Amino acid sequence: MTIECINKGNLKNGKELILRKPIKEDAKNIIEYLNIVGGESDNLLFGAGEVTLSVGDEISFIESINKDNNSLMIIGLIDNEIVSVAQISSPNRKRIAHNSEIAISVKEKYWSIGVGSAVMGQLIKFASDSGVIKNIILGVNSANDKAIKLYEKFGFKNVGVHKNYFNINGKYYDEIIMDLYI
Repeated sequence: MTIECINKGNLKNGKELILRKPIKEDAKNIIEYLNIVGGESDNLLFGAGEVTLSVGDEISFIESINKDNNSLMIIGLIDNEIVSVAQISSPNRKRIAHNSEIAISVKEKYWSIGVGSAVMGQLIKFASDSGVIKNIILGVNSANDKAIKLYEKFGFKNVGVHKNYFNINGKYYDEIIMDLYI
């Protein structure tokens, strides 16, 4: 079992954040984390309890993404607790391999202390260091002002809108499509 630490640093609250690739032993905790954050926010693509992967499925996913040179999954830990899960993925097709998509989540009690910025910085660094990735694409709920400000801070630009993309408790929200060109 090799644990690859990507970065560590102190947050605004003085706590140390460790960013690393997940290992198969993290699978159960990742699934639990995702089901928690799904219930904390209406800004994700899933709600509480909607992540129904088996531990075996999550292990397979972790092993697959860790072997993929065009993708990176990282978990953020504070005091050995998963506080963030994020991913950047690029297709392996030559004509579109220069494009990637980002997904980030952070536990609510760790919002606004620098976790999102630390994670975003690492995902962008991965893309820049790849030598292949030129575009990073993400979608964000139009009502998620904090996330939009974070993405703009890193240079993402609004390039379009999917009308009524999210249906949250019967209310529709637009998805803002944002790109960063490296």
